[in-house]
Amino acid sequence: MRGSLFVKIYLTLLASLAVVAIASAVFVRVVQDRDAAGWTTRRDAFIAAMLPVGGDPASLQATVEHLSKAFDADITVYAPDGRVIAVAGRLVPAHEPFGRRRLMADDDRPRPFVVRLDDGSLVAARLRLPFGPGGGRFPLAYLALIAAVIGVAAYPVVRHLTRRLEAVRQGMERWGGGALDTRVPVKGGDEVAAVAASFNHAAEQVERLLESHRALLANASHELRSPLARLRMAVDLEKSLKKGAAREEIIRNLAELDALVEEILLASRLDHIDRLERTEPVDLLALTAEEGARCGVAVGGEPAMVEGDAKLLTRLVRNLMQNALRHGAPPVEAHVGHENGAVVLRVRDHGPGIPAATGDRVFEPFYRPEGRSETAGGWGLGLSLVRQIAGHHGAGVRHEAPAGGGACFVVTFPTAAAKA
Repeated sequence: MRGSLFVKIYLTLLASLAVVAIASAVFVRVVQDRDAAGWTTRRDAFIAAMLPVGGDPASLQATVEHLSKAFDADITVYAPDGRVIAVAGRLVPAHEPFGRRRLMADDDRPRPFVVRLDDGSLVAARLRLPFGPGGGRFPLAYLALIAAVIGVAAYPVVRHLTRRLEAVRQGMERWGGGALDTRVPVKGGDEVAAVAASFNHAAEQVERLLESHRALLANASHELRSPLARLRMAVDLEKSLKKGAAREEIIRNLAELDALVEEILLASRLDHIDRLERTEPVDLLALTAEEGARCGVAVGGEPAMVEGDAKLLTRLVRNLMQNALRHGAPPVEAHVGHENGAVVLRVRDHGPGIPAATGDRVFEPFYRPEGRSETAGGWGLGLSLVRQIAGHHGAGVRHEAPAGGGACFVVTFPTAAAKA
């Protein structure tokens, strides 16, 4: 949650509170220092006015005692030569490091101060009652308390807002992962609720369109198979086409159409499932060898077990071999082995190969390279189905250009899906 919207919003709020608290503290401190300086000047003037300069020592002593009682203070008056000429309360040494700017010490105890009179006498005093503004730390603590209370109070508000946004994001991720029936809760009437409602509406529309597309595809494929079956029956019954190239051409085209319809149906089904319904341990070498015997492809390697759907894996191997036979040149070879703890299937031909610029486009449905004739045809759905089937088994498929020429397609089953 380090990079979440909640953390960003909440940290922004706390940073704003900190800036306000620091600025307020600086302002209060400046004002306090200014007030303290003003109070110090007035205090010194008051003491100088109250104490007689060069007067009777008895009168000076009486005045000092009155001031001591009034302010609960220790006051000592020193003559210009350093003699103590009047004292009330405890003696305040004249050599203490007096502070003239602050009236209170850091631990809130009274700080002694000194006032020089016009005749050179010194008045050293320690007031127990504040003479002027006090409590220098209280405003700062008060500001910190306010910032902390606002931060704590804002937490549930910010968390509630971002939790709803996180729910919308998680719903979008599930929907993007293929769970098209995902909907997010719509709470409240603000912008977050509007975004959730808009997403639900868009998801419903997309799901409806995909369902309509799937139904149309299934119905069209079914309707195509019916006339194909009738045509095949008519060809078999027509005596005039019993022999000859025309009959063989018709049968070949019908077989291609029938295979294409089957591939379209399989591609549509794979598009709309999240995971395989049934899996079992499959010996990939045995399966590849069986298909190689049927297609006339040499197979080598070592036994390797993978977890998956045997029918789909058979279709994957068959499509790779048929693609190599159709678009490459003999000899076509297949190999099953282990590489870095994974099971790897390689199907290679020795034809002209695939241009490097083509890249992954050969896995696109019905991709036709530039310059390829209509009679030669494109790649159809064969390699596209290979990628779909590999994906449903947690495997990856890629094209390699071997050093000796030709094309090689490699299917790698990851360690988690491979069982040697």
